[in-house]
Amino acid sequence: MVDLDDNRLETALSFGATHKVNSSDPKKAIKEIYDLTDGRGVDVAIEAVGIPETFDFCQKIIGVDGTVANCGVHGKPVEFDLDKLWIRNINVTTGLVSTNTTPQLLKALESHKIEPEKLVTHYFKLSEI
Repeated sequence: MVDLDDNRLETALSFGATHKVNSSDPKKAIKEIYDLTDGRGVDVAIEAVGIPETFDFCQKIIGVDGTVANCGVHGKPVEFDLDKLWIRNINVTTGLVSTNTTPQLLKALESHKIEPEKLVTHYFKLSEI
């Protein structure tokens, strides 16, 4: 798991992440990821933030034959390093969340396989939003 926030990184570990990398220093984080993967890079990088910097970060950490899954909602264009992505046979996927899996998600919630209360960190009144 890669993030700027140490609390989110700890939460990710509690959900089963095997490693955490704080990306407040992107160059250091990229080196740490390559060290963790014996120089290969990651198989899948999920861009969930929707800003050019995180998409660029994903392009830099993805390994050969890997996939960058873009889930973040982007309000600005991003740069594709096609020369670097192409030569490493990288797939880039995009798309909205599929409603086809909603019944499966609801079953997982009902059976307590997923504990959504662990994901809630703050509560706000509607008047505060």
